[in-house]
Amino acid sequence: MRLKIAIIPVLLFIIFSACKKDKFLTSGKLEFSTDTLMFDTVFTTIGSTTANFKVYNPYNQDIQLKSIHLGGVPEAHYRLNIDGTPTSKIENVVIPAKDSLFIFVEVTVNPTSQNSPMVVLDSVVFETETSTQDVKLVAWGQDVHLLNAKTIAADTTWTNDKPYLIYNSMLVDSLVTLTINKGTQIYIHHGSLLYIKGSLVVNGSYDNPVVFQGDRLEEFYDDVPGQWDRIVFLEGSHNNSFNYAIVKNGIIGIQVGTLNLTDKPDVAINNTQVLNMNYAGIYSLAGTITSENTIVANAGFYAIALLIGGNYTFYHTTVANLWAYSNRTDPSVVIANNLVANGIYYVGDVQATFGNCIIYGNNDDELGLGEDDGYGFNILFQNCMITNKETDISDTTRFKNIFTNLNPEFVDFSENNFELDTLSPVIDKGSINIGNLVPTDYKGDSRTSDIAPDLGAFERVP
Repeated sequence: MRLKIAIIPVLLFIIFSACKKDKFLTSGKLEFSTDTLMFDTVFTTIGSTTANFKVYNPYNQDIQLKSIHLGGVPEAHYRLNIDGTPTSKIENVVIPAKDSLFIFVEVTVNPTSQNSPMVVLDSVVFETETSTQDVKLVAWGQDVHLLNAKTIAADTTWTNDKPYLIYNSMLVDSLVTLTINKGTQIYIHHGSLLYIKGSLVVNGSYDNPVVFQGDRLEEFYDDVPGQWDRIVFLEGSHNNSFNYAIVKNGIIGIQVGTLNLTDKPDVAINNTQVLNMNYAGIYSLAGTITSENTIVANAGFYAIALLIGGNYTFYHTTVANLWAYSNRTDPSVVIANNLVANGIYYVGDVQATFGNCIIYGNNDDELGLGEDDGYGFNILFQNCMITNKETDISDTTRFKNIFTNLNPEFVDFSENNFELDTLSPVIDKGSINIGNLVPTDYKGDSRTSDIAPDLGAFERVP
């Protein structure tokens, strides 16, 4: 009998538990981490980054929703991932008491003939037995010229009718010229490059520069480096020029040449800003570069690296390197007639002139020189300000009228304004002869109307 008595309560408990039903709230008001989920400009056909928000159950009891779904046409523009499940609609969702779930949202904007941004609206709807709530979805879409692994095989001109998006890299073929007119916006997807075997001619203006940047348009990414790879000029590429361009937020801004040292490329870089590069702003391997009124700022390794020789002239260049993402140990400007790469020693003659320039940064030494005595190393720095403590600049045939370890007093470094403040110590410190070669500054102001030109890309005008 004892055995029977022991079994009966257990059976009764099992029967009672099986008959008991879970109790849920089927009404009430949810809480949300936002009432509107906003997307910045999204390029047509490419999609967006993923945004998310949280849904909270504020009650001390589990709440059951009839459904969570998109308010518009399912998957026409937006796509949902609800707590890890990709879907456009999910039913009988239970949110435990005082708990929450994540809603992830992506958006794709369909191609249109519109050249200006368009608004794409929808909502995520939450239904209980007695109420309906929603979170608004708002995205601005922009139609673009999409170049997906594109080879440009004939002379082409890009205008500013709508942006260009480079996806999976792009090549300008041999003997072909790509001309880019003022005001054109070029967006480059992560990991993509612009290869130039022919010629690239960038014709911006002070008021309407040509801009090369990554395709992440959220405000957070305005000055984040490493979003795309680089513009690289291959062997055989000639007659290249930048005038009033802004190249920003990549790994390398402008690379001239590769380790294939035949038929070395040449580029003129004038009135151009190269900003926020993971590795280097201007990077040359035995190339030829002429540059005037150029600003190179914020690079993880080198603002300007001129390696394995080559021919270079930089007049009225501003180098400003206060890199903030990591500890930077390399000089901002490096000139060397040699390089070891992949176990191979490369070497070549170098001819480099820097005149009326600013080379400034937060390291003790912002100039590095690498000389192989068996090859030409002809360099001249004239009327330049250089942040320097240990690099030997005593040779007066190479260094003339050098000002060391001054703060150039930029108007606002944090806002990429490299104009000179009223009290800048580099005002009127330039060579008149070099100033006459570049008589107007980046803004078009005269350098020849006072006693001497200022150093760098900007002339201080009272």
